Amino acid sequence: MRMVDLIGRKREGAAHTAEEIGWIVAGFVKGDIPDYQMSAWMMAVCFSGMNKEETAALALGMARSGDIMDLSDVPGIKVDKHSTGGVGDTTTLVIAPLVAALGAPVAKMSGRGLGHTGGTLDKLESIRGMRVDLSIDEFKANLRKIGVCVTGQTGNLAPADKLMYALRDVTATVRSPALVASSVMSKKIAAGADAIVLDVKCGTGAFMRTPEEARELAGTMADIGAQLKKKIVAVITDMNQPLGLAVGNGLEVREAAQLLRGEIPSTDPLYRVCVLLAAHMIALTGRAKDEQEGVKLAEKALQSGAAYGKFLEMVNLQGGDTGMIENSDLLCATRSTQQVRSDRAGYIQSMDAVKIGVAAQLLGAGREKKTDSIDHSVGLVMHKRCGDAVSAGEPLATLYVNDDRRAEESADTLRHAVRVGEQRIEPPPTVYDVIRQ
Repeated sequence: MRMVDLIGRKREGAAHTAEEIGWIVAGFVKGDIPDYQMSAWMMAVCFSGMNKEETAALALGMARSGDIMDLSDVPGIKVDKHSTGGVGDTTTLVIAPLVAALGAPVAKMSGRGLGHTGGTLDKLESIRGMRVDLSIDEFKANLRKIGVCVTGQTGNLAPADKLMYALRDVTATVRSPALVASSVMSKKIAAGADAIVLDVKCGTGAFMRTPEEARELAGTMADIGAQLKKKIVAVITDMNQPLGLAVGNGLEVREAAQLLRGEIPSTDPLYRVCVLLAAHMIALTGRAKDEQEGVKLAEKALQSGAAYGKFLEMVNLQGGDTGMIENSDLLCATRSTQQVRSDRAGYIQSMDAVKIGVAAQLLGAGREKKTDSIDHSVGLVMHKRCGDAVSAGEPLATLYVNDDRRAEESADTLRHAVRVGEQRIEPPPTVYDVIRQ
């Protein structure tokens, strides 16, 4: 086989065999296939797509490129959750300790920022001393001890995905349903969880722009899970505006801590999505008979402080400074803050969540290249959501700034991301659909 021939065939829309896909994955991991050829092949996939068999073969090939974690010696049904990425998407930081507080082991391997979206590992690293590079033995030990661990891809798990993930970020090949589905499911297969809840985002700030695209992706991932006898539920959620109000690493950790402490109302979209995802995770493990009971249990764990206590346990066990959680303003202590104000009165008609993510990235909260460093304390906090009334001169957002040279472009980007008009509108729904295996 020659990679140049396979690139050409995929460019013309031909389907690969499982053997060919396995050869591509293995060759890339070994270094026989260079970055530029892999980038060209992934771009061809973006244009031509992959069928279900190809996508499943890619996910399995990526998972089998390294070790498959065996969690059978950890008691209970292990559950995982994955989001396809968005802006202000702080759900993992809330859900992992929340579900663990209810007795269901949460084995979570997360990634770094990709494009305009934030990464859970980057957020956790805003906590001084927090380790996200645990070994497999440490990962399993933490699971046994407190029932939850959130870390990066440990050891030799899915090395093909690590390499492809970094390339996709810088070659505009992020939004392909086949590449997203295979990336997500390869990590889930390798990480060894028994049950998985998928949070599939759709809207201006998501890789899938419409509910229909999101349903297609969710169905593809559910099909892969079914072949491997994994329990799967996919929830289609909105990303036409940031899910949380905070966008930026330390700022999002602060918001997660606020939610876990009961400082965010139950009407808030971030609260509602976190509770719903947690409810499905609890139900998949058998600790709730159905989603409705799961919601009640999740809300009780938030109200009692059990979920917040579990978050502090997790941070402490992974070396993090819990003082930064208890005094969470320390997470976003910047040189200055600046207001971005509306230039007219009216109602928020729409938001471009991608531009809002880019506005935070311009301040230093995200990466343009995979080698870029991140400023964990910077970002922004929105003060309005779609459908809200706004007065002329009223703040739309607050920027958290360490470099004033970056602030003007960030503020201008944010202003262009928020459209104000005279007509009152209904805000977009929080949840569009739930897809069960």
